[in-house]
Amino acid sequence: MLLLSLWLITLLSLTKTESAPTYSAHICSNSTFFIANGTYQTNLNLVLSSLTSDSSNNNNNGFYNASAGDNPADDVVSGLSLCRGDVNTTICQDCVATASKDILRRCPLDKVAIIWYEECLLRYSNQSIFATINEVPQILLSSKQNITGAENDRFNDVLAKAMNSLATRAANSDSGRKFATEEDEFTSSKSLYSLGQCTPDLTESDCSRCFQSAIAALPTCCNGKQGGRVLLPSCNIRYELCPFFNITSASPIVPPLTPAGENKMSSLTILVAIAIPIAVSVVLFFIGCCFLREVEIPDVESLQFDMDTIEAATNKFSDDNKIGEGGFGAVYKGTFPNGEQIAVKRLSVRSGQGAVEFKNEVVLVFKLQHRNLVRLLGFCLEGEDKLLIYEYVPNKSLDHFLFEPAKQGELNWSKRYKIIEGIVREILYLHEDSRIRIIHHDVKASNVLLDHNVNPKISDFGMARIFVEDKTQANTNRIVGTFGYMSPEYAMHGRYSMKSDVFSFGVLVLEIISGKKNTYFFYQSELAEDLLSYAWKQWRNGTPLELLDPSMRNSYSRNEVVRCIHIGLLCIKKILQIDQQWQQ
Repeated sequence: MLLLSLWLITLLSLTKTESAPTYSAHICSNSTFFIANGTYQTNLNLVLSSLTSDSSNNNNNGFYNASAGDNPADDVVSGLSLCRGDVNTTICQDCVATASKDILRRCPLDKVAIIWYEECLLRYSNQSIFATINEVPQILLSSKQNITGAENDRFNDVLAKAMNSLATRAANSDSGRKFATEEDEFTSSKSLYSLGQCTPDLTESDCSRCFQSAIAALPTCCNGKQGGRVLLPSCNIRYELCPFFNITSASPIVPPLTPAGENKMSSLTILVAIAIPIAVSVVLFFIGCCFLREVEIPDVESLQFDMDTIEAATNKFSDDNKIGEGGFGAVYKGTFPNGEQIAVKRLSVRSGQGAVEFKNEVVLVFKLQHRNLVRLLGFCLEGEDKLLIYEYVPNKSLDHFLFEPAKQGELNWSKRYKIIEGIVREILYLHEDSRIRIIHHDVKASNVLLDHNVNPKISDFGMARIFVEDKTQANTNRIVGTFGYMSPEYAMHGRYSMKSDVFSFGVLVLEIISGKKNTYFFYQSELAEDLLSYAWKQWRNGTPLELLDPSMRNSYSRNEVVRCIHIGLLCIKKILQIDQQWQQ
């Protein structure tokens, strides 16, 4: 299909998608606490800040430690972070930075805490934790997919050999990383992938001892399972029947690639005929493989906030804290005691979003972690109140800048192009790269938030649906979304597919370029017509730049603008009745 081919070609022009860190588990001591805004908290903030800044250094094998305080009896804080041995410096720093904020939210007054992500771990304590083996507490995670009975003995044999080999190689690692991976043949068509890592400050014997404790715990959680993880403070192990680590990177952490030159769209012309089938093959392989195993999700209850905390943060949902009205209710700004700002979506009882839809959004959004997606922090359920707590994105939504004349000048072409890129990354992630295929259903300017660097973050997943993998489209009797952004097949017949989001994206691209709303657009010198018809007419007349927002007339890239207009029109081509040969 031309549309999907176009989609892949477009994506080749963008930088590689990097997902946000994937949360695994955390443990708070719940026994020793510090006083808010006291000396211990000051020292803890210093330690976390140091770990975050140090993680940009690629010379430490992904391992960093720090301490602060002079009074061993009360105020000293020891902290460390460890990034998975196959991730690059950018991913490492992003994970440590996320963990530093997240652990304070999950364990707000605990003197001892630890948090694990797929990409890193971070821990701190009021006792020394350097060069000391800690085998407890333990977190055990397993896939819900089972090994078939006929293969069980063979699987256990391969797994045992892989774990023993892994433990030996990691403990004796010459690189000092104490990290190793394995790929072992299970059947003629399946391989077993495994990983093990100790904190590099352990001795060889302590690392081996930690691994043995972790391996000994596997039968408790993971007997007969296709995947399993054991997380300890000093080491961790994992196995899957699907690749989950960078197979080509058994080397030390590498710094991020040097940014490409300023000609952002030039890569569209590079080896497209070769790149598309390769990209499709890789995407299909990883999507197919990852759908065979259960996605690991932490206990939903660990994401739950109590109502008193949220009311205190939002000043009891005062009108002064209200920052918007979403599709299912009002949105309020809040601030936690540690200074972290949040956005609270208070769902309206009249919205029709019941418990099932609410849980769908909580579970769905938590599974989706991406830098261009608004991050879910948690939820609150109390009586009739249903609340979703998100990260706070300071610059409001895209429509606030795009459609208000006084604000349009703040978005030059460079910023608008950056926003288009970010939206593409997120839709690609939802459609192809996330563990479950998602159709957003309501991609529009008011659902694109802008952070302080004008990076776009897509919000409001209340209408998102899990796309059934073995179907190309589905039907619904409940039409939800925003007219003007809906594809015709969805608005008129309730049929939705990935094309629904692609159509909405096409409309949004034309709005970003023109600074005009599709639903309110008309060309003053002619009869009223919508933005899409006007854009197509200008394209056919050879005057596409007539669509350009006048505020950008003096500073834009003609090639980039024209190419983006072309892409936007192709995404909405059905309603504009483009030549039938494009439909094949």
